Amino acid sequence: MLISDILNPKRVLCDVNSSSKKAALEILAGLIADADPGLTQTDVFGSLLARQKLGSTGLGKGIALPHGRLKHGGGTFGAFIRLQSAVDYDAADKIPVDLLFALVVPEESTQEHLDILAKLAELFSNDENLKKIRSGSSNAAVYDILIS
Repeated sequence: MLISDILNPKRVLCDVNSSSKKAALEILAGLIADADPGLTQTDVFGSLLARQKLGSTGLGKGIALPHGRLKHGGGTFGAFIRLQSAVDYDAADKIPVDLLFALVVPEESTQEHLDILAKLAELFSNDENLKKIRSGSSNAAVYDILIS
């Protein structure tokens, strides 16, 4: 599966104002809920938060990959935000997070979930990609970087 299969330009926002991890997760949940009429922001947020309670999804270098599984919802969806100011995210390296890519999958999609997370981790482990994402001038420009 390609990142372009789960992400569209409407679910990429740059320079988002968020005061906390929780607020950032709420924004991401809203973007994902808008992708499928069968989803609600509350359900998506609950799924992301439930996974977060198991341990931080902060990867380090200011990146987080919040993710979760949904009992209701027919597909796999991603959303990305770049924050104006980094927030504390309890990442292992203690670096505040400014780049968040959220992923939700149907409850039974175990292997797909792992494959997409691996692809995202690879994307965000590349320092050149991070530099481009952080300096991207628009939502569309960052979307193009994420799917390339």
